[in-house]
Amino acid sequence: MKRIALLGMPNTGKSTLFNRLSGASARVGNWPGITVDLMSAKILVGGHIAELIDLPGLYDLHGFSDDEQVVRHFLSQHTIDLALIVLNSVQIDRQLSLALQIRALGLPTVLLLNMADEAKRAQINIDTDKMREHLGMPVLAISAKYGASCPEALTLAAQVMAQHAPIAAAQIAEKLAEDHHIEQAMDTIITQSVSMPVQLNDETTDRIDRVLLHPIFGLPLFFASIFLLFQFIFSVGAPLQAGMAWLFDNLRSQWLEPALAHLPSWLNGLLLDGLYTGVSTVAAFVPIIVLFFLVMSMVEDSGYLSRAAFLMDALMAKMGLDGRGFVMVLMGFGCNVPALMGTRVMRSRPMRLLTMLVIPLSLCSARLQVFLFMIAILFAPAKAALVMFSLYMVSFFTIFLTAILFKHRYQSHEPFVLELPPYRFPTPRQIWLRGWQEVKHFLQRASKFIVIGVLMVWLLTHLPMGATPASAQTWAGSIGHFFAPVLDPIGIDTQLAIALIFGFVAKEIVVGSLAVIYGLQGDALSQQIALNIDWVQGMSFMLFTLIYTPCLSTIATLRTEAKSQAFMWLSLAWSLTLAWIVSFMFYQTARLLGY
Repeated sequence: MKRIALLGMPNTGKSTLFNRLSGASARVGNWPGITVDLMSAKILVGGHIAELIDLPGLYDLHGFSDDEQVVRHFLSQHTIDLALIVLNSVQIDRQLSLALQIRALGLPTVLLLNMADEAKRAQINIDTDKMREHLGMPVLAISAKYGASCPEALTLAAQVMAQHAPIAAAQIAEKLAEDHHIEQAMDTIITQSVSMPVQLNDETTDRIDRVLLHPIFGLPLFFASIFLLFQFIFSVGAPLQAGMAWLFDNLRSQWLEPALAHLPSWLNGLLLDGLYTGVSTVAAFVPIIVLFFLVMSMVEDSGYLSRAAFLMDALMAKMGLDGRGFVMVLMGFGCNVPALMGTRVMRSRPMRLLTMLVIPLSLCSARLQVFLFMIAILFAPAKAALVMFSLYMVSFFTIFLTAILFKHRYQSHEPFVLELPPYRFPTPRQIWLRGWQEVKHFLQRASKFIVIGVLMVWLLTHLPMGATPASAQTWAGSIGHFFAPVLDPIGIDTQLAIALIFGFVAKEIVVGSLAVIYGLQGDALSQQIALNIDWVQGMSFMLFTLIYTPCLSTIATLRTEAKSQAFMWLSLAWSLTLAWIVSFMFYQTARLLGY
């Protein structure tokens, strides 16, 4: 099988092109460093199956960051049939150097000048014929976002692969060890083949930035925007969630209960009260989670997160971090795992470790399901968005506190350089791919962690045989009794304690666990929880869930990325300790005030 390597600098649209050519759903974001691992897909090129590999973005083949090392290692260890080089047409004068470095390796190459639509708006004219003559490789202007000339790119790739033999890894390894001085050649090519205005002008971006990057109002506007997004998600998502819950309730009562009535009582309970109740309760939140990611994908792809990094850099610097760390934290609101991997763009190991220490404190989408569930039960709809916003603010507080406390342990003097991309609005196709990616991610986890988790909870709350389900005589009751001295002072009872224990595996299990523990779903489950705990206990439970240990996937990624088991244990111990302290202070203070 032929192998095609997709290469380019960060933020050139490589992942967008990867999705366009392969139909896959690689993570796409308007921020350098989103692609942090090797992604591959099989595509049809010239009548042959080829493997397309999306490599991490890099600025220099001879750089020392982790992502640059990943690319060098890949090129020096694998035979490459073709290199597809993707450059940003608007920044061709700064990015052509990478194409010259790759050309020096002797690889069969095709140069794709992406974002041709933006270059046209900026009045940048590139003579692809002259550039092809100078570079000695095919050059094609494309727009991966809209699909312009993408089929032609595949045709060109097939022609080049048919005309050239693949380059062995050993040959590439030899040439990577050399130092190539290419500035003069780059200047010559740019001068003769590119026509650029004296000053690039994007009036729309400038006008928006005058407001959003205002030194006084910029940050308040950012947090206000986030609050309004939450309000929108709650307002639109609540009816969708209620509709899903109604659908699952009717499916159980009209179809499943009659169909399984002949089974032994223990098996009937395991399948209905255990498996179905747990999984369906979690699944009812899928629409609102998808809505959350659709909205956040538009924010990410727009370029606003890069502006948020710029606004937060001065504040983050006082805590030992920088604006990139803030963006990784925002990425962690979706999922901690890619955010941890995204720290590879940082060249300073102390800066990277400090950033990885704070990322697990981000309110990820799995925790979001727990909070949506509890807030809907314990708070009026008018207060829901405010409570959710307060949890995000607590997340930021714990992140800032952790950074301040540990910044002297992980000191870094790496400068922060940020290039602000123009504002872009994602296409409906990009938005749809992002939403589908999150649904697929949920289904994958549901088929593993959630199913196993809810079944384990059912066994713990129903064994030994003869014990009253979810009573103190069950194994779950014994576990809750064991942790009572630690959890009673923060208002967490036995039922909530069992849910927290399984939340260590995956936070999505927490909601399903509660459904199994109480043996109820839908409105009946909500009413029972509201009778068992008040809003103070519920808030303490949410605060603890927000801060305590992340899921197993995050822990495994933390261990791999840090390359230190001691660092992993430090992160776990600190998050558990901080979670208990914050919950204790809130719960005891609220009780002293008479709530």
